[in-house]
Amino acid sequence: MLKSSETIILTVSLLLISGCARNQGGNSNTLQIKGSDTMVNLGQAWAEEYMNKNPETFVAVTGGGSGTGISALVNGTCNIAEVSREMKDREIKLVESKGSTPVKHIVALDGLVVVVNPANKISELTLDQLADIYTGKIRNWKELGGHDAEIVLLSREVNSGTHVYFKEHVLQHGRSDNKEEFSPEALLLSSSHAIVDEIKQNQDAIGYYGMGYVTAEDKTLKIAKDKNSPAVPPTMENIIDGSYPISRPLLMYTRGEPSGLVKLFLDYILSPEGQDIVKKLDFVPVK
Repeated sequence: MLKSSETIILTVSLLLISGCARNQGGNSNTLQIKGSDTMVNLGQAWAEEYMNKNPETFVAVTGGGSGTGISALVNGTCNIAEVSREMKDREIKLVESKGSTPVKHIVALDGLVVVVNPANKISELTLDQLADIYTGKIRNWKELGGHDAEIVLLSREVNSGTHVYFKEHVLQHGRSDNKEEFSPEALLLSSSHAIVDEIKQNQDAIGYYGMGYVTAEDKTLKIAKDKNSPAVPPTMENIIDGSYPISRPLLMYTRGEPSGLVKLFLDYILSPEGQDIVKKLDFVPVK
């Protein structure tokens, strides 16, 4: 027999799941948002401000990676998937097989920053050098004019949209016929925060994450498109004008065109107030 506290927890859980399943049409005051760890702080900031203005509404935001958000969208266990990469054709077909069509919404822009320990004297890399580092072709910092030490590779785990984007746009240079993969020596970490913490204590490490996670203590590298191009820092201005070579849209996906509470929340995100939150969290607004 369930204790009373267990009964309450079970009842609340069932209500949340039920509300999530039916809310795309706006029949509930609860929104479930799941997905990208890059976007989770941004999503939570939007949710907090939206609930302050609409106290009758509950918006739950959880991370776990873009793949987790897409799986939840496929299964109908969330209203919105936060995704830091485009959905794959097979993922779109999975949603369609459940009777819905995924609709993409660009809600912010982001630059992937490449970060090293402040003790590392390297200050810039080309995309080719970065790809060679992460595929294991360049293994020691001295090959790049740095200190004599093995490079410690830090990456997000495979379920992360940031991991997928970095692989496709840096390692594979955006070419579908390029099958380069991360070096087996790369350490796959579960969050951007884990990469931040490891780099602070390891002067041989290199990592990457969304610019919203950069602090004043981090050393971000300038990145050049090729050896004949200038190395560019990851600033908001350089992402907007396209000169920083590792930038991307941050996305939300819904099952079909949004309506009801889902539409109201997306409208808030794209409003001047919602886009101001984007800037406050060091991402780049789309409006």
